Amino acid sequence: MKKNLSVFDIDDYKDPIISIEHLKKNFDNTEVLKDVSFTVNKGECVVIIGSSGSGKSTMLRCINLLERPTSGSIKFKGIDILDKNIPVNKLREKVSMVFQSFDLFNNMNVLKNCIIGQTKVLKRNPLEAKKIALDNLTKVGMIDRKDFKISEISGGQKQRVAIARALSMSPDVILFDEPTSALDPEMVGEVLGVMKELAKEGMTMIVVTHEMAFARDVADKVIFMDNGYIVETGTSEEIFSSPKEERTREFLSRYIG
Repeated sequence: MKKNLSVFDIDDYKDPIISIEHLKKNFDNTEVLKDVSFTVNKGECVVIIGSSGSGKSTMLRCINLLERPTSGSIKFKGIDILDKNIPVNKLREKVSMVFQSFDLFNNMNVLKNCIIGQTKVLKRNPLEAKKIALDNLTKVGMIDRKDFKISEISGGQKQRVAIARALSMSPDVILFDEPTSALDPEMVGEVLGVMKELAKEGMTMIVVTHEMAFARDVADKVIFMDNGYIVETGTSEEIFSSPKEERTREFLSRYIG
């Protein structure tokens, strides 16, 4: 592997954009991911559902190496990201993440939160970075709050700013780790609405969520995880209307009649 930091800047790769095979992750003696394999194609919205503790968030964090897998393979654009020479920061530019806790800079206003990564990491011209930030704040409905301090906006607004910040880095994939779990119920809809629009526009997304209506209505592919394994994978219609596995049916029984 060359130590070329533009290693991920290739457009002629063939799908899948992400390929995971036999992924395992241990924390000391606890096996959290036991044998996880799946693929994501460009433009797909893949939603991962399952009970708390099933390994969903750990798996997501492995994809951009916030956690390093114990074994297995993760390929992004056909490149093995577990290669020791992979530039991790460059990977995270291409595979962005939106966290449940927002992770915004409280000492900066809304607009600066969406500019700083572009100028510091991507080395974009400040004027170009500002234009891109303003475009994305408009997209998520936060342009009228661009000069507000982070402490002056609601949780739902913070999450929309976090999405605008991720978009401003021009990623190939965005990972969403339970993006609505820290929000009051009335704020959930505004964030899910933004995510639905991104899915319609063809943004490649992997979403860990407990929002079953979003999974049913928006996902191209639904993955049900339990106890560190993928129990079942299918279209939203297949998973929600005719799940094959008893454990899937049991999990969904509280959401579907």
